[in-house]
Amino acid sequence: MRRSWIAHSALLGLAALLLTGITGASARSGDQRPARVAVSIENYAFQPDPITVAVGTTVVWTNRDEVAHTVVSSDKLFSSPELEVDRTFEYTFKKAGTFAYFCTLHPEMKGKVIVK
Repeated sequence: MRRSWIAHSALLGLAALLLTGITGASARSGDQRPARVAVSIENYAFQPDPITVAVGTTVVWTNRDEVAHTVVSSDKLFSSPELEVDRTFEYTFKKAGTFAYFCTLHPEMKGKVIVK
């Protein structure tokens, strides 16, 4: 009996937390969520390029080509696995600077992220 009461209480608490989070989020229009910026890999190019983002922004690369590509920073800060069609890779930039990157499978493919 005690176990079922504890489980029931835990379930009610979880439901209350979830409901509070949902209604609280919709009620607070001033919430600042981390920004996400999309970069498409198409026609053997990163698009758009270059991009400028704020510190804390997550860049999401999506492969739209029919062949695999990678996203690797020149300074080894980030490195994706081979991305097949429609696969993504993301990285959150935590400091300002200019970050060059390229595709290891097609070294002529280059891009740049400017973080301010």
